[in-house]
Amino acid sequence: MPFIPHTELEVQEMLEAVGVSSIEDLFDEIPQDLRCGELEAVPAALSEMEMSQQMNRRARQDGQPVCFIGAGAYDHHIPAAIWQIATRGEFYSAYTPYQAEASQGTLQLLYEFQSMMTALTGMEVSNCSLYDGASALAEAVLMAVRANRKSKSRRVLIPRSLHPSYRRVLHNIVKNQQVELVELPFDLDEGQTDLEALSQYSGEDITALVIPQPNYFGVLEDVDGMTAWAHENKALTIAVVNPLAMSVLAPSGEWGEAGVDICCGEGQPLGIPLSSGGPYFGFLCCRQKIVRQMPGRIIGGTLDQDGNRGFALTLQAREQHIRRSKATSNICTNQGLMVTAATIYMAMLGAEGLERVALDCHSRTADLVEGLCGIPGVEARFHGAVFHERLISLPVPARDVLRALAAHNILGGLDVSGDYPELGSAILVCATEKRTVEDIDSFVQKTNRIIGLQGGVPCGLQPKDG
Repeated sequence: MPFIPHTELEVQEMLEAVGVSSIEDLFDEIPQDLRCGELEAVPAALSEMEMSQQMNRRARQDGQPVCFIGAGAYDHHIPAAIWQIATRGEFYSAYTPYQAEASQGTLQLLYEFQSMMTALTGMEVSNCSLYDGASALAEAVLMAVRANRKSKSRRVLIPRSLHPSYRRVLHNIVKNQQVELVELPFDLDEGQTDLEALSQYSGEDITALVIPQPNYFGVLEDVDGMTAWAHENKALTIAVVNPLAMSVLAPSGEWGEAGVDICCGEGQPLGIPLSSGGPYFGFLCCRQKIVRQMPGRIIGGTLDQDGNRGFALTLQAREQHIRRSKATSNICTNQGLMVTAATIYMAMLGAEGLERVALDCHSRTADLVEGLCGIPGVEARFHGAVFHERLISLPVPARDVLRALAAHNILGGLDVSGDYPELGSAILVCATEKRTVEDIDSFVQKTNRIIGLQGGVPCGLQPKDG
């Protein structure tokens, strides 16, 4: 719906209707000494044309490079119909469905989203969503601390192979809530969490174990073994998964003998554009037995007095709805518009479509890695099963290679040296279904040349046939 501003006459008529002479009179209960006065540092308002020009300039700063970076946010193809439907006025302008009788369409969509996420993850319950994958993990950890009443330690084991940003966000959110985060090392040869290091905590009071699948390096963890260990030691399990990977891997609800207790992750791969970093959305699923500890909202199906099917907000365990001291969280919300797009995306692709996208991404990443490893001195690290990501060691500084690739309009991967200095000069690379044979070949050829110019040994690579 277009923005139609009120005229001066309409504003005056509204003020007269409520019995005041100016808009300032509506705020006369605020004492003068509490008012900030003029906002001198705030620039003058821009016109619609000026604002459009400014936003276009900022968008152009991103350029349109070919992206080979994954690391938690992926450049997937999004069918045009997804956002054409999601930005219809009924969805685009809808907010939280507090009035259930007037929000049946929004409630039904969220109900369908929950159903799809439980099917994808193999869990029993899903909420409406959270801010993003990292904060979803933090909520999952706090949820586990509340739910595992037999544990008194509030100790949570976190693999170091988990996304560094997730670990930082988790630390910031739980550090003042007496939750102790204990990092588990990963095997430098395999890239998996070191199960021998995990076994050192056998018999101790551990509240929960976090299990990424795949982990930050794209390596598939021994999820069955880790889940079994946790249950043997009376710890709850928290899976952090890529939802697209769940279409081709065993879902978290089937890990070990009984599955995990909580599953969370980032929903961006499900039809959400990269969009300079957001907004995205987090998802959170769990077992029915601990649903009362789940933050956010849950939509349920019901029947009205005439027997017609309807939808309602079944569980709202946040501080807006119940006493603050009883709330499970005061920072959770559902990302309604992003979830709308994700629901449409999953409905359009279906189980087979999601699987085909996942397999295509896996295949193209394998082709990329094969091409890069044809360059002398370039090696793939961690030779076990992987999905999406692959860690590549370079014979010259990764930072210099990536800077040179960026000059050729190629985002050539992510330098991991800041978070994992022990891995040396290495980058994470990823090729989604959008990367063509020509894209991959260009990346490989330019990387070969750049490494040669920076002191490596270039070789005569031949372009692949399209």
